Amino acid sequence: MSDPSRPPAVGVLDQGTDLAFPPGFLWGAATAAYQIEGAATEGGRTRSIWDTFSHTEGRTVGGHTGDVACDHFHRMPEDVRLMAELGLKSYRFSVSWPRVQPGGSGAANAEGLDFYRRLVDELLGHGIEPWLTLYHWDLPQPLEDAGGWPARDTAGRFADYTQLVADALGDRVRYWTTLNEPWCSAFLGYGSGAHAPGRTDGADAVRAGHHLMLGHGLAVQALRASRPAAQLGITLNLYPVTPASDSAADANAARRIDALANRFFLDPVLRGSYPTDLQADLASVTDFGHVRDGDLETISTPLDLVGINYYSRHVVAAPVEGEQPEEYWRAPTCWPGSEDVRFVTRGVPVTDMDWEIDAPGLVETLDRVHREYTDLPLYVTENGSAFVDVVVDGQVDDADRLAYFDSHLRSAHAAIGAGVPLRGYFAWSLMDNFEWAWGYTKRFGMVYVDYDSQIRIPKASARWYAEVIRRNGLAAE
Repeated sequence: MSDPSRPPAVGVLDQGTDLAFPPGFLWGAATAAYQIEGAATEGGRTRSIWDTFSHTEGRTVGGHTGDVACDHFHRMPEDVRLMAELGLKSYRFSVSWPRVQPGGSGAANAEGLDFYRRLVDELLGHGIEPWLTLYHWDLPQPLEDAGGWPARDTAGRFADYTQLVADALGDRVRYWTTLNEPWCSAFLGYGSGAHAPGRTDGADAVRAGHHLMLGHGLAVQALRASRPAAQLGITLNLYPVTPASDSAADANAARRIDALANRFFLDPVLRGSYPTDLQADLASVTDFGHVRDGDLETISTPLDLVGINYYSRHVVAAPVEGEQPEEYWRAPTCWPGSEDVRFVTRGVPVTDMDWEIDAPGLVETLDRVHREYTDLPLYVTENGSAFVDVVVDGQVDDADRLAYFDSHLRSAHAAIGAGVPLRGYFAWSLMDNFEWAWGYTKRFGMVYVDYDSQIRIPKASARWYAEVIRRNGLAAE
């Protein structure tokens, strides 16, 4: 295993490679339980908020659900062999809370834990480092019925669940992420309602964000007490936020969105406080009375690493009188207190999600976290793109995705060269899967999945990524 505390050094590559990554750089790919596992009612698993949401008419494209997904629950050994063939050094997966602890409280479900024991053993048997994420959005439905993340008690239940997983897997899993993208869980789940559980209340979204971070802090404390050698972190989805013009009004719009998108989580986790400007922006939404004495100390319990998910940039503008130009669109209700901010479409290339491709933004994001917040090791725990893929003669030539990975890895290399302690990169995603409210209509995978036959086809990007891993770097342009 590599030492995440050791500073990077210049690598040695095959002749013809000009961008070497540090020795021991952790190359991986990532997935999430509800997106790939299927077996929704097998092995003692009960309903999560995403089971309920996806089975509610009109919530997902085409009424798609994760009931079967990629059938990873049954095909796990085959999928791990595929990871090994691609040369992955690490695999970031999430544990399904309702599979491990049906109902969200009480004793562990032995059959559910056994699945993850087998997964970890399979990974280690192929020389692949397990990277475990405790929460990737699948809250047990009974906990949502009791109030969900806006309810303080859910944070304590998360810590209890963490202990169950640590007791079962902590002797073999070194890397632990508590939460994946709490912004999405809070502001898409409880603000805009675009994600499960589909609630639309700005105050609930803010409370959910706080209690997610409180659960994170309690989980870190539980893991630290029982597994002191573990490497512990959180994964945040972060964005560079740029004003559309040099005007003071646009700069203030960018400040507001940056506060909600980035500093809402970075500051409590890494500084132990909420930004004062954020609290002022949200004064009409909440008085922050849900924050109790000692919460911020718990939330800022020291970490060993920080995971960053990066996909795109936000360019924003202040509201103006009259009709907006076509390149402007109004901020949705996932931005409480900032619904009047306009987001700008710049006319640059986009993915199939309509997310603008902005590789330099990865350098900005990594550099900012390192420069303004922490010297901790950083990992890109997700980075990837959806494009329309077509199988031709049994092959998938996903040139756009390959180019996306290439440009972002060059940015990752540039960040390392600028002094950022970047220690690893996880491509999103290992395979095509259930893309939340978009169902099966968006494909992010390096491996194509035929959902009818469950055949896996490594795309051109997968074969390219395998070569990057083998060489520990990028070929000369």
